[in-house]
Amino acid sequence: WALVLAGVSDFYRPAEKLSLTQNLALTATGAIWTRWCLIIKPRNVLLAAVNFFLGCVGVVQVSRILTWQQSVKNGTAPEVIEQDAMDAVRTATGGIQENPEAASKNAIQ
Repeated sequence: WALVLAGVSDFYRPAEKLSLTQNLALTATGAIWTRWCLIIKPRNVLLAAVNFFLGCVGVVQVSRILTWQQSVKNGTAPEVIEQDAMDAVRTATGGIQENPEAASKNAIQ
């Protein structure tokens, strides 16, 4: 259950800090061992449950990573938008800092 809890705690981490290969490995491990636990004799349902949830956590994380990568590729990531906003603020305040008298005259008019 420790791997499942570690994966769940990663839900709070930003998607750009997660490893795609690690989470693909968790997904594959969960799927393979869940199947194996159900076909062996005697069936180990508790171990199958742990591995099932491990696979579910892996699928969620892989989905988050791929969604983040796609949003960055399309340029719609919040970080890209935030960076553009910060650049606009710097440009606007840069003009005021360079020539404060002209800026105050323009503001009054």
